[in-house]
Amino acid sequence: MKLNDNTAHAPGDDAPLLQVEGLNAWYGAAQILFGVGLQVGRGEVVALMGRNGAGKSTTLKSIAALVPRRVGSVRFLGRDVSRLAPHQIARLGLGYVPEERRIFTDLTVLENLEVGRQPPRRWPDGTAAPLWTPAQLFALFPNLGEMPGRPGGRMSGGEQQMLTVARTLMGQPLVVLLDEPSEGVAPIIVEQMAQTILQLKAQGIGILLSEQNLPFAEAVADRAVVLEKGQVVHAAPMGELAADAGMRRLYLGV
Repeated sequence: MKLNDNTAHAPGDDAPLLQVEGLNAWYGAAQILFGVGLQVGRGEVVALMGRNGAGKSTTLKSIAALVPRRVGSVRFLGRDVSRLAPHQIARLGLGYVPEERRIFTDLTVLENLEVGRQPPRRWPDGTAAPLWTPAQLFALFPNLGEMPGRPGGRMSGGEQQMLTVARTLMGQPLVVLLDEPSEGVAPIIVEQMAQTILQLKAQGIGILLSEQNLPFAEAVADRAVVLEKGQVVHAAPMGELAADAGMRRLYLGV
């Protein structure tokens, strides 16, 4: 999958939208993350990669304060959000798309979107950020536009994946944490997800993408951060990792 060269919307000299340093996380007594650090700039897609169990999903959940963690700092739009609750972080404009989708199966497509609605936002420089409405999201995801009144429980897995992304965008995020969007969906949905990510990137939204599908990550990401046993073991431009067979075998098993 080769969609573009990912150079048109790389971040400039501005401060990162999201900056994480010294992120540690636990499930019960077991420590899962060890001092993870990364950053995401405006209009940048960063792929968080690694084998199953490396800590990718836990990293996203930890940034969103959904699992117990201790951090040196998590800064979002220049503000330290390490001690905020998940709903407080979301209200600042940090969106999270879970791998397990978590749509409301008894609510319709439109009702699911309304659940996620938040007011318009501005970038740190004061300019207006993208404003997402149901009509705009139906243009982005035509499949959803054909079924606004359908309950979430009567949708395919790929359609539910689209709805989860669309619901998150109704929160008007400036950065999106996107967990395994290509996992378990048909190839045509994978292609649509890739196009969606590139459209968000073109509008300046920063994306931290947890992904195991190397061709998908290569198609959309600017940089790769590789996790192994809960630690960052490699960080490089996405094209550099994709071209390095030794690194791919060592850290990704491909």
